Amino acid sequence: MENHRLVLPGDLNQYGFLFGGRLLAWIDEASWIAASLEYPHCQFVTVAMDTVEFHHSVREGTILTIQCELTREGCTSVTYAVKVWDRQARPGPIFSTAVTFVRVDAEGHKLPLR
Repeated sequence: MENHRLVLPGDLNQYGFLFGGRLLAWIDEASWIAASLEYPHCQFVTVAMDTVEFHHSVREGTILTIQCELTREGCTSVTYAVKVWDRQARPGPIFSTAVTFVRVDAEGHKLPLR
């Protein structure tokens, strides 16, 4: 799945760079949407995000591409590889990680995916 975000002034820190936490929230949301579309009968919560390392800074007006790809399905969890691109300025991803979700019931107890 692919999603896009426009970096706006409210997304920036006092030095004019994208807040890292803002990008992490967008990644969490995009990968959760991917999981929810692929498993529409499941209610997911985020349980892990692997390495958090920013390779390049991001400025206002940048259009980011967020790509999410299912890489692992467990008994109660799914993991997505996520890459973020600034296709206007960089040939490679500016950020990549893996996000893992677990299926839960209304009380927060794990449930099988199938």
